Amino acid sequence: MKKILTIFLVLMVSVAVSAQEQPRFSPEKFDAELQQFIVQEAHLTPQESARFFPVYKEMQRKQRAIYERMRQLGKIKPQDEAGCQKAIQDRDNIDVELKRIQQTYHNKFLDILPASKVYDVIQAEDRFHRRMLKRWSKPMNRK
Repeated sequence: MKKILTIFLVLMVSVAVSAQEQPRFSPEKFDAELQQFIVQEAHLTPQESARFFPVYKEMQRKQRAIYERMRQLGKIKPQDEAGCQKAIQDRDNIDVELKRIQQTYHNKFLDILPASKVYDVIQAEDRFHRRMLKRWSKPMNRK
């Protein structure tokens, strides 16, 4: 009887602990929250949102591909000075490419929205990312 009770108790504790775990990151939820935040902060109308977000998502897809290249580049440190120098130059080129993409798409945004709203979108995106980083760092700080 004690064994059954012990097994039951261990099972109940493990279920309770697993129920308290943080939910996994959901890219879809993150994108939906970002989009909603941008709409609110930049005061986009439904018509503006409908025209703006397909172009914005296109920019994000291109940026994510470049971020993945940057992540791959940083995975393994080169063994010699020449390799390190090439890795630094590659990273700098990737940074420039990211800025070019931003510039290109900011110009496309200006064809869709007034400059004041594009400015608000850029600011809102920055604020959103900072808030999310703070939110994600709080559970880490408690541990």
